Amino acid sequence: MRGSGVPNRRVVVTQRFFDEETVAYLEQAGCTVVQAELPPGQADGNLSHDELVAILDGAAGWIVGHARVTRELQSALPDLRIISRRGVGYERVDVAAANDLGKVVCIAAGGNDASVADHTMALMLAAGHRFRETQQNMIAGNWAILMGSDLYKKTVGIVGLGRIGRSLVQRLQGFDVRLLAVEANADPDYVRQNGIELVELGELLASSDYVSLHAPLTPDTRFLIDAAALDRMKPTAILINAARGGLVDDRALLAALKAGQIAAAGLDVFMSESDPDYKAVTDELIALPNVIATPHAGASTREGLDRTNMVAAMCVVAVLDGGDPPAQCVVADGRRTG
Repeated sequence: MRGSGVPNRRVVVTQRFFDEETVAYLEQAGCTVVQAELPPGQADGNLSHDELVAILDGAAGWIVGHARVTRELQSALPDLRIISRRGVGYERVDVAAANDLGKVVCIAAGGNDASVADHTMALMLAAGHRFRETQQNMIAGNWAILMGSDLYKKTVGIVGLGRIGRSLVQRLQGFDVRLLAVEANADPDYVRQNGIELVELGELLASSDYVSLHAPLTPDTRFLIDAAALDRMKPTAILINAARGGLVDDRALLAALKAGQIAAAGLDVFMSESDPDYKAVTDELIALPNVIATPHAGASTREGLDRTNMVAAMCVVAVLDGGDPPAQCVVADGRRTG
């Protein structure tokens, strides 16, 4: 399309499970949609710089999953105007480079809140009621009943009251729990209306029966839950992480679970997703009987993916039309700063 005089509306999708309705929406908006053909079991996060350049050459829009969007990659793609994540994390995107190079970076804000909050509830209940241990025993022929613990009337500590944290608050109301939260920018009206007690992290860890993480991964929150933090938790407490692997020092968590410092964990994310040196730690964690684990699947429901596909696509169309995506979706707008 270069030099043709025709506006470039080529959109490349490197995510699996991209639904036909969203493809139709993009095509009706005048976009040419190219869905990358990835080998079975491979995600875009496994693609090399050269492979991504080959796939994205000439594209104006990119709907991306977990690929690393480096400065080098963005510089190699001069036609690329918008990088739209089908998800809400953006730690793998060099946002400063996007600003410098005049590109827009968006997330699919609001698309997967319900799915991840549902998944978090499932991890809480499965860990508390020891579903995994019980089924493993039954498979082995042991039908002895294991004593679980209720979520009802317990104290739940939520670290982060963003969209997913708030969705979790809504779901917990029916369990008559005491709600504690760590949130620097909490809306006082929201906190009051939902009976939430704002506390410091140390108090939340010491008081909570369930601790659920919903903070973004930043240099300040990396290893927020380390050995010292785990040591403050009750021996009957359960840690839930359906946010980002880097929030928890998985080596410290493994040691705490083995030592009985905490009762159990429900994990959808792991350090090994970003650091291969942690693979052995992850393997040990998921083999523990008191860990219920899923492979970063919290947002991966049919409905959730359809919603996030559409939000990501709407952001692409807005930018290619010369307009503005929804404000809550914009992480960087290099058109303003580049």
